[in-house]
Amino acid sequence: MVIKIDTLSPVPIYMQLRNQVIIGIASKKLETGEALPSARRLSADLGINLHTVNKAYSILIDEGYIAIDRRSGTFVSQPGRNDEKIKSKLSESLYLTAAEAICHSVTEKDFIELCLINYKKANS
Repeated sequence: MVIKIDTLSPVPIYMQLRNQVIIGIASKKLETGEALPSARRLSADLGINLHTVNKAYSILIDEGYIAIDRRSGTFVSQPGRNDEKIKSKLSESLYLTAAEAICHSVTEKDFIELCLINYKKANS
């Protein structure tokens, strides 16, 4: 999987990295158990600060997407379950996104269609 960082984006680099790993897992470009580069190696490859990669990796670990074993390195974790915690987090994100859609006069039908398109896109 190729990770691209947009230094002109308003999204912080650590979040861009986090988001791309999650998209890679969802689209099956990253498989469960697949090794990821060490934080030091990834920071060198991308030309970004080691602390930035460590922050992204730390978030991904806390959210259950990746794990680190001192002997075997960093790897993609077993997929999480569809539990109430993730549903609550997704609901919160969707609530804000829906509010933005309403502010910009996006119809309910168009909003739902966009959700479906992006769900299918992330799953392919």
